[in-house]
Order: sequence, then C-alpha cells, then structure tokens
Amino acid sequence: MSVTTRDARHASIAGIWLRVVLVFAMTLPMLILYAISTLGPLIGHDLRFEPALLGYLVMSSFGLAAILSLWAGIFVDRIGSRYALIALFFTIASAFTLMASVENFYGLVAAAAVCGIAQALANPVTNLLIAQQVPPEKRAQVVGLKQSGVQVAALFAGLVLPGIAIQYGWRVALGMIVPAAILFGITAPFVTPKIHARTGRRFMFLPPNSLLLRLMGIQFCVGISLSAFVTFLPTFATQQGMPLSMAGTLIAVFGVMGIISRMVLTPMGAKLADESLLLLVLIAIAACAVMATMQAGPAKLWWLWVGAAGMGLTAVGTNAIAMSMLIRDPAFGPVSAASGLVSAAFFGGFALGPPLYGALSNYSTGLPLGWSMQVSSLLLACALSLVLASARRRKVQAPTC
Repeated sequence: MSVTTRDARHASIAGIWLRVVLVFAMTLPMLILYAISTLGPLIGHDLRFEPALLGYLVMSSFGLAAILSLWAGIFVDRIGSRYALIALFFTIASAFTLMASVENFYGLVAAAAVCGIAQALANPVTNLLIAQQVPPEKRAQVVGLKQSGVQVAALFAGLVLPGIAIQYGWRVALGMIVPAAILFGITAPFVTPKIHARTGRRFMFLPPNSLLLRLMGIQFCVGISLSAFVTFLPTFATQQGMPLSMAGTLIAVFGVMGIISRMVLTPMGAKLADESLLLLVLIAIAACAVMATMQAGPAKLWWLWVGAAGMGLTAVGTNAIAMSMLIRDPAFGPVSAASGLVSAAFFGGFALGPPLYGALSNYSTGLPLGWSMQVSSLLLACALSLVLASARRRKVQAPTC
C-alpha cells in the first residue's frame, strides 16, 4: 500500500513538473518579444539606435523562426521530445547570453535571431510531449496551460524587467534569464520519454492540406496585428504622454489577460464541435480592441488599457485554440508537422508586423496607417475563419465510402 501511495505521489509530482516545463518551454522563447518591447527605449539609448528599428529585432527573431518552423515538426519527430526540449532551453541560454554582451545594434539583431531556433521548436515539441504524456481528456486543458506561458513572458517583462533594468542595467535584466534556461535544460530528461520511435521521414517540406492552409492564413494575419501591437504599444503610450514605467505595465496587463484567455478559452473551444467560429468571434473583438487603442490621446489614456486588455483576452487565445485544434482533429495532419507549419505562419506574421507598422506609421499623417493595418489584418483573419468553418462543415457532411 505504501509503495502504491509513493508511486502515486511521484506520478503526481512528475505531472506537475511536466506542466511547469511545458509553460516555460513557451515562456522563454517568446520572452524576446516582450523584452524588446519593454526594454527597447533603454537598449536603444545605450546602443544609440532609433526606436523604429525595434521592429527589425522582432523581424530577425521571428523571421528565422518562421523559416525553421517549416521543418521543425519533422526535426522534432526524428530526434524526439527529449533532445528537442534540451536543444530549446540551451538555445535560449545562448541567445540571452549573447544579447546581454553585445556592443551594437547589429550584434543585437544576430543574438535575437538565435531565439528564432527555440521559437521554431517550442510548439512542435510541447504538442508532441502532450500527445505522449497527457491523457486525451486532459490535453485541451494542458494545451491552454502551456500556451499561457507566452503571456507569462509578457507579465514578467512588464512587471519585473523594467525595474531590474533601471536599477542594474538592461544587460543584467537579460542575463538573469540564462540560469533559468540552463536549469530547465538540465531537468528536461525527467519529463520526457526515455525511448523515442523515429518516424523515418526525411527533412523535406510537406505541403499543408486545405484545412491546415486556412488555419495557417488565420494565424498569419493574427500574428501581423498582435506583434505590431505588442512591440509598439509602450512607445505609442509614451507618445500620448504616459510615463515609461506605466507604459511597461500595459504589457503586464496584456499578459494577465492573455493567461486568463488561454486557460479559459482553450478548454471551452475543446467542447465545441468546431472551434472556427470561436476564432471568428475572438478575432472580431480583437479588431475592436485595436480600434479602441487608436482613440487614445493625452486626455484619454484609459483607451490604452482597454486596448491592452482586449487584445490579451482575445487575439492571444486564438493561437492556443489553433494548437488544440491540431491535437484534437487528425484532419489537419500529423501533430508535430502541422504544429510546425502553423507556427511558421504565425511567426511569419510576427516577423512582418512590426517593420510594416513602423514603415506605415512613418509614412502616414493624422490617423496612423500602422494601426489601420492591424485592423485590416484582423478583419481578413475573420473572413478566413468563416472559410475554415465552412470547409470543416463540408468535410463532416461529406459521405464516406
């Protein structure tokens, strides 16, 4: 009896640690985005580059992630979740070590690009690990939990990093990420299967099927708007007269709302026959949140809080729902490969959004074109969600032979 109790206790501890590792496997790769957003003004002042160039740091990281994600799922299938997870955490440790030691903008671009390797691995390896280690009835809940790790990064970057950077410098703030990444890299073998059956598939691009292609389009459009919004929200807030310390708190609010969104909406979506319509509703509300942000001004700073909370509650949750759809429905294709392709589309949008916003904002006068671009991108994602819902309905209704 005592042996059974002890085994149950060990299984419970292992299950908890698995969830912790899954959360941080999503948190640490995405931390680069929010660190650039909140520490950008300090880094720019120290390394002497204009704030508009922050978009190219994001582009460097997520652009590489988008390219690598095309093969990341196959790579994870071949080497297994254990070695992929170890590679993810030690890549993050290397990237933040480089970022904390660079002396110019170009070095920062190169260091940020290294994070793209970990970002490409994050969704395929965590989704595969969930499929291997979590019972089917709990998978949607665990997907929501691990996807909330992205927003944990926003919360940490908004509340913790600015204070450390002001007190000790931005290099120390970035350098403190390194020990955490090494710790998780060392402990990764304790939550991964000892034996991995290789798929034997070659490292070649596998084109998405029609359903997956539609989902990729939705995530690409959401990624454009979401990355531009997060990267430039603190800068836009300071332009409206908000103090820099409070502008960083906007990202923390965004992060808290995102955690709630992913924890609540992912299990909710799993109970629906088709999550596509839920995506449509969330993305439509996100478009309204961006339009609310556009109303902000020196006398109307409260619109910034409305926009940050609205985007966190809606657009953030769509990626978790998309990943849950891949795990639940085999019609999208093999989990790891499909996760890699959806991540490639999402990261492609993330890479394009900030520099596109910067270019349009510099060009426009009056109402910023950069914000209008975000709304347009989200409206296109709404249309694609309707198309995806229609396609899935037709597939279900089609007679089988």
